[in-house]
Amino acid sequence: GICLTGSVEEISIVDWRRTHAIDLDGVFYGIRACLPLMRRSGGGAILNISSISGIVAADNLAAYNSAKAAVRHLTKSVALHCAKMGGKITCNSLHPTFIDTPLLDGLTAGQAREDVLAKLARQIPLGRVGVPGDVANAALYFCSDEASFVTGAELVIDGGLSAMCPQHGMPQPPHQLGSEPIADEYL
Repeated sequence: GICLTGSVEEISIVDWRRTHAIDLDGVFYGIRACLPLMRRSGGGAILNISSISGIVAADNLAAYNSAKAAVRHLTKSVALHCAKMGGKITCNSLHPTFIDTPLLDGLTAGQAREDVLAKLARQIPLGRVGVPGDVANAALYFCSDEASFVTGAELVIDGGLSAMCPQHGMPQPPHQLGSEPIADEYL
C-alpha cells in the first residue's frame, strides 16, 4: 500500500484517487479474482492487511484513513458474503501500527532511523515498534485450520496503542511526533 499525507483540504484529487486505487481497489480486485478459484478448490482464508489507521483517524491522513477503514468494512462484507454462499472461505483483517521494516525508512526525512524508531516506540504502551514476526504470527493464525470458525474478525497489532482511550481513541495520533507529521506505512 501507500500512505500519502494531507488533510481533506490539502490532498490532491489525484493523490486521493491513487491512494484508494492502491490501498482499497487493489484489495477488492484481489478478492474478486480469487473467490471463484477458492470455491473450486474447496475453501480457504482471505486475510486483508489494513492498518490501525483504519480504526483511528488523523487530520493529515484523510485518504489513507478512509481507504484502510474501507478495507476493514470490505473484509466484513466479504466474510458475510462467503458465509451466505455456503463455502468454506473465511475473511479477516489485521490492523498493525508501526512495524520495523524498510518501509519505515521513508519516515526518517533526514533524521537518524534509530531516532525515528525511538520516537515511534515512545508512543506505544509496550515501548517498542513491532517486528514483522508480530504480524506474521497473527497472519498464521487467521490462515490456519484453527481459525476455521473465525470470519469477519479484525485483530489490532499495536502494542496497546489503541487501548489508550475509549473507542480506540488516542490522546495523540501515532503518526504525529511533535510538530513533525509521520506517515504510518507498515508492511
